[in-house]
Amino acid sequence: MARDKTALAAEAWKRMFDFFMRTGVQRGRVLARMGLTPNDARALSALDVPGGRTMRSLADEWGCDASNATWIVDRLEKRGFAERRAIAGDRRVKLVVLTAAGAKARQKVLEGMYEAPPELVALPRASLEVLRSSLPPATDGRRDTRT
Repeated sequence: MARDKTALAAEAWKRMFDFFMRTGVQRGRVLARMGLTPNDARALSALDVPGGRTMRSLADEWGCDASNATWIVDRLEKRGFAERRAIAGDRRVKLVVLTAAGAKARQKVLEGMYEAPPELVALPRASLEVLRSSLPPATDGRRDTRT
């Protein structure tokens, strides 16, 4: 029984992943309109206005080394979307914080990414209802932002 469920989950995931990959053009258009790269969008979604994140936690989440995370954050800083702030009591550690402009950019990215692709809209209503009720609830772009 467990094997059947695992196989079913694998097939469902394969279909979701393939669908996601086939509709990448739409996501690319959203990013191009804003002059962002996929890494920029990923970084915007990982940051938070009040709390901020350490460079190490960002590098760990993104699966890259610290120098690559620094390069990504540098790009956001140049656009005015993020800034580095010292932690009180420890000047060696910097928090990367989303600016007001960064929060607006993140919201625009999410609005564009949340537009349903035509391939999804083309599905029958009953299929869309089953799909929606079967997936975990949306997070509205909110993430765990522990440093």
